Amino acid sequence: MPSLKTYDLFISHVWRNDQNSEYYRLVRFLKEASYFKWRNYSVPEHDPLGAKTDKELEAKLDLQIKPVNCVLVLSGMYVNYRKWIQKEIEIAQKYNKPIIGIVPWGQERIPQSVLDIAKVMVRWQTSSIVDAIRRYSL
Repeated sequence: MPSLKTYDLFISHVWRNDQNSEYYRLVRFLKEASYFKWRNYSVPEHDPLGAKTDKELEAKLDLQIKPVNCVLVLSGMYVNYRKWIQKEIEIAQKYNKPIIGIVPWGQERIPQSVLDIAKVMVRWQTSSIVDAIRRYSL
């Protein structure tokens, strides 16, 4: 059996309680996916980058995103109001990283900012998310 490709992923998210739980649910989905290997380049609340200024944070995010195969954006409506998610999207675009938009469970409206930049939008299902990662990753 050939070895599985290991996907290096950055998951863009916010640390607010309701959206932070979506991040951890997505991480769990990816860990439990059959025949799927990945490394997490995200910045979870429990492992912050330790930047002291906005400029330093932006530079550290750049280093996190630069090596990944693709960027996953949890596309709840809060995306329109979160400057750092937008900054992560801009960094991904700078390096021509494919962006996969994930529509959170029960979400009906999708921010235009995510629709405009995503290679694909997928629903909140492990198989759809993993298929999109396999299809669009560099």
